Amino acid sequence: SKNSAMRRTLGYYLLFIALGLDLALTGPTLPALSAQTQTRLGNMGTLFLIGALGYTLGTAVGGRIFDRVRGHPVLGFAQLTAAGLLALVPVVPWFWLLLVVVFSKGVAGGIINTGANTLLIWTHEEKVSAYMNAMHFFFGLGAFLSPLLLAQVITLEGGYRWAYWAMAAFGGLVGLRILSMSGSPQPHRHMEGTENTTKTAIPYPIVLIAALFLFFYVGAEITFGGWIYTYAVTLGLATAAGAAYLTSGFWLSFTIGRLISIPMATRFQPAQIILAALIGCLTILAVSMVVSGSSLVLWLLALGLGFCMAPIWPTGFTLAGQSLKLTAKASSIILLGDSFGGMVLPWLVGQVIDLTGPQAMVAMVFGSLVLNLLAFAGMLKLRATKAQE
Repeated sequence: SKNSAMRRTLGYYLLFIALGLDLALTGPTLPALSAQTQTRLGNMGTLFLIGALGYTLGTAVGGRIFDRVRGHPVLGFAQLTAAGLLALVPVVPWFWLLLVVVFSKGVAGGIINTGANTLLIWTHEEKVSAYMNAMHFFFGLGAFLSPLLLAQVITLEGGYRWAYWAMAAFGGLVGLRILSMSGSPQPHRHMEGTENTTKTAIPYPIVLIAALFLFFYVGAEITFGGWIYTYAVTLGLATAAGAAYLTSGFWLSFTIGRLISIPMATRFQPAQIILAALIGCLTILAVSMVVSGSSLVLWLLALGLGFCMAPIWPTGFTLAGQSLKLTAKASSIILLGDSFGGMVLPWLVGQVIDLTGPQAMVAMVFGSLVLNLLAFAGMLKLRATKAQE
């Protein structure tokens, strides 16, 4: 049984590597995709919006699916679909068709995200904290490797296409691996009691504030990771290859932070980790807004912010999971915050860049994390109130 749990866990980790590879590739290839579809660069932020809409739909659908059917076949099929669509991205000649592909890929990604997070919790239950941080470490690993691979091929003619195809091939192999896994975990503890008890057991105030927590955090993460390449190139702070390495550096420090957060999750309370991480993020951003305009400051910002951001998502989701019996339905509602967060701020930043230039990006990330801190305070207050009932 333990070996079976670890094999499943490894499969979920591979899924998150594929998710990270996919997510971090979009930002550095925005200029290339803009030329490919003959679309203004500022309008390319719509890709984040449309992809997040699909992600939201996939998250909502996933919440209904995984409470009802075996999870592994669904995850495997979703991953194969995402891989096939990823391979199409660099060859689509029309912007409207690219939006369709990105939306569909987002649906598959939302299902994968909801399923892997939920099935991991059902596999390890109260011991999930370190495993959750480890799974999101592998997301960071994929996000680090993605722009690094792109930097190796970007100087070749059509080189960015090879990055997409290589990652699609990896994603296809992961999908086949998931389809071969047996014994999908079931929510045994969450199925106890009558059907009515299950339906009324969700404390919606905590669920909604946890969704807001993810909304503001993911908005900041996807905005910085997705637009830092364009920010650096437009302001003349890096060449195309240098900006790709900068993006990779952000995700490398993010990955290191996720790795360090695994043992930290066994020694510190989730609330302590989140508070320290958010204070670190806001301090780094504040300093960078005061002292700006140099490549060195930009590199320090990317590395420091990536490191401090790393534990926020998995620790926040774990904190939410400790506050309620986490069914797939409750999980999907919380993860809708993730989906909408990846939709709103990255798209909004694209509009601002098109109108005023990229300088406002850092300030908008700072504002999103301030709201993230307020949502965190609200979640702690609701937890304390619930504990007194």
